[in-house]
Amino acid sequence: MSEDRPDPDALLARVQQEEARSRRGKLKIFFGASAGVGKTYAMLEAGQKHRREDHDVVIGWVETHGRQETARLLEGLERLEPRKDEHRGVDLAEFDLDGALARRPGLVLLDELAHTNAPGSRHIKRWQDAVELLDAGIDVYSTLNVQHLESLNDVVAQITGVKVKETVPDSILEEADEVELIDIAPDDLLQRLREGKVYVPEQARRAIEGFFRKGNLIALRELALRRTAERVDEQMRDYRRDHGISATWPASERLLVCVGPNPASERLIRAARRMAVGLRAQWIAVYVEAPAHLRLPDSDRQALADNMRLAESLGGKTVILSGSDVARQLVLYAREHNVGRILAGKPTHPRWRDRVRGSLVDALVRGSGDIDVYVISGDTARDARRPRPAETFRPRSPLADYAKAVAVVVVASLLCWAMFPIFAATNLAMVYLLGVTFVATRSSRGPAALASVLSVAAFDFFFIPPHLTFAVVDTQYLLTFAVMLLVALLISTLASRARAQADMVRQRERRTASLYAMSRDLASAQNVDDIGLICARHVEDATSSQAIVLATGVAGQLREVGMRVQSRPLADRDEAVARWVYEHRRPAGLGTDTLPAASALFLPLTGSDQSLGVLGVRPPSGQPLGSDQMQLLEAFATQAAAALDRVRLLGRAQRAQVEVETERLRNSLLSSVSHDLRTPLASITGAASTLLHESGQIDDASRRDLLETIHEEAFRLNRLVANLLDMTRLESGALKVKKEWLPIEEVIGSALARLEASLEGRAVETDVPDDLPLAPFDALLIEQVLVNLIENAVKHTPRGAGITISASVSPEGLTVSVSDRGPGIPPGDETRVFEKFHRLEGRGQKSGVGLGLTICRGIVTAHGGTISVSNREGGGASFRFTLPIDGEPPSMAEAAKPRPETP
Repeated sequence: MSEDRPDPDALLARVQQEEARSRRGKLKIFFGASAGVGKTYAMLEAGQKHRREDHDVVIGWVETHGRQETARLLEGLERLEPRKDEHRGVDLAEFDLDGALARRPGLVLLDELAHTNAPGSRHIKRWQDAVELLDAGIDVYSTLNVQHLESLNDVVAQITGVKVKETVPDSILEEADEVELIDIAPDDLLQRLREGKVYVPEQARRAIEGFFRKGNLIALRELALRRTAERVDEQMRDYRRDHGISATWPASERLLVCVGPNPASERLIRAARRMAVGLRAQWIAVYVEAPAHLRLPDSDRQALADNMRLAESLGGKTVILSGSDVARQLVLYAREHNVGRILAGKPTHPRWRDRVRGSLVDALVRGSGDIDVYVISGDTARDARRPRPAETFRPRSPLADYAKAVAVVVVASLLCWAMFPIFAATNLAMVYLLGVTFVATRSSRGPAALASVLSVAAFDFFFIPPHLTFAVVDTQYLLTFAVMLLVALLISTLASRARAQADMVRQRERRTASLYAMSRDLASAQNVDDIGLICARHVEDATSSQAIVLATGVAGQLREVGMRVQSRPLADRDEAVARWVYEHRRPAGLGTDTLPAASALFLPLTGSDQSLGVLGVRPPSGQPLGSDQMQLLEAFATQAAAALDRVRLLGRAQRAQVEVETERLRNSLLSSVSHDLRTPLASITGAASTLLHESGQIDDASRRDLLETIHEEAFRLNRLVANLLDMTRLESGALKVKKEWLPIEEVIGSALARLEASLEGRAVETDVPDDLPLAPFDALLIEQVLVNLIENAVKHTPRGAGITISASVSPEGLTVSVSDRGPGIPPGDETRVFEKFHRLEGRGQKSGVGLGLTICRGIVTAHGGTISVSNREGGGASFRFTLPIDGEPPSMAEAAKPRPETP
């Protein structure tokens, strides 16, 4: 089977991606360097073109900014009515997402993709509205400026001095089906500003002196052009991949430099950087992990890590590949990423090594095809003089492996000596080959080669006549010796290679398993301390080092999160290094070029828009970590940063939700309280003013009516304030329930007596059996529940309509219901009626703050009971609450004892 066949997993993923795209709407972004380049105009022109082609096009949101030529393009296009949202007394117009989903047009024109929606909207950002439209299968045309891209936010701030707050994730631009660059020369844009075609004259003047300076416009234009070019390059790579095109298309310059632990790689990297600058090209430093990588000493591993860091510091992209054929992996990567030039170092080893093991440069040249290969020499004299650090670790002693190889040959010889009288000499060779295979699968290539040579020598010495001498009488045995030696060497080479590849696979599997275990644990982490504990534990298990995770605390100070008892506090010098890493978002400390005297290595934990913390690792030996462990640590740091970012964004979303809910409740409270305070206060003020200024002209009946008005409205105010205070007590937990065994009919009678004036002219029917048992409850609080329920029935039923109060006992407890003949409860509002400030439309009067039923629910819940509402047959609503009856009621003698009166 060919190794160049397509990857089935990649094909399946591509098919699934195409299926998902076919069900999704198409997104086209009109992309520009700044405001005023003509993005909205171009979007409207495209919309008019689609309308003329009989496509269903509607305008979701367009900002013309008073430009007449842009406004004229709105003619003939259907426009969705904006949604009105009230925020702090101001009406805000926003794009109506629900209206667009209900209308389901073929194409929606949605201007200003980075816009922030008004508080209370379903989505915080308009680009999220666009994503929901796309998921619903609706095409979207939108506009975007380069300064709103998340990845360029800090770059734009550095250029213009303005921190753009409204940003769009880069993934939105990357996943767009089409990006059209709307470009205009900076001088032409400045002229448009002066002519008032972008902003009004005074605003345009300030813009020219600030953000729209010519230098800023040139830099923003270059950013937009480069970002668009990157997008086009990605599209070209996708096209080549989809159509199976392996040939390199030199549409843009891209270099690949081969990197290894050789000291000459440093010179090669610098040469690649100079060539890339001259060609204005991207460049990539690539290292291929072959099976021999596992046998690299620590000094070479450290040299490789230094070379990769050098490439990153010079602006190159670093990539590590895996495979046994280094040249093939390099060429495949170059073709996949449309690389036009490959840089390799001139070989400095003896020629015989190329003939035995093969030449990397020769394999690159022969397999590169239309890719240019440059061979660059290093300063071999300087590299030879460069001191190499002493090796600090070897997994096993080579001398022990060679001794084991000799022992295996001895054992094979003894076994053959025992078999010699029975079997022919040629059959004995198989025993030696078996011994060579045994050595090759358990050691490196050197001991296996020694076992091969010793096996041929022992076979000749002991079993080929004349015996006990290396002389050979029959020359045909020379061919046997040669074939036996070649087969033994081939077996040893293949077995050693398979063993090395298996070791590499096991190492990669351990690395993958570590990452998976950490990601699984982080998925369930709910706070910063859990993330710190999980990250530190996994890092310590993977690297056998002490780990510490630092995150920002009060006043921006770094503190250890997930602290454990065995943690060792940071020294002042290491704490300063951690602070530097946090502020600069770059690794520092042990094994790096920045502050290398530190006792630990520190890696930044960077979120989507800010630094979130620092991961510190202190190796037990005090030696820098190898490149493999560095890669694993960087992966751990990325996962930990993503988890911290998730928790941070979740907290931000929860706080935003709380703020929105608080704002809604505040507005509801102010609206309700202001109305319900104003009405009785106006009545009281009017009546008191009449009594004060016209006291001599008022008869006794009118005076009494005015005084009764003052009394009734004052009572209403008192009830309103009492409800607010009761709600405050419930929410603060200050409500204390004092249960006593009491008959419910007494409390019902007391509540009816309190509301005698309100119930005048109404028929109240009570259905309370005489044999109801006593129940444990707080008489004052349950009386308040009944008062609120009866008042609610009075408010929402016409005068003269009857009210029914009943009580019964069931296994759940004592159930009391208050029923009326009002308009009832609208379907779906059976639970919402108990929410704060919720008032139903269409149920009689609207007076009241909307706290009475909420207070009822709080009191009943404090008793351990439940409260609910349902509609009655024939019209009306029935509110019922159930109080549990726990324990045994007191005896009649105890119940007859007088209770102390409640003050």
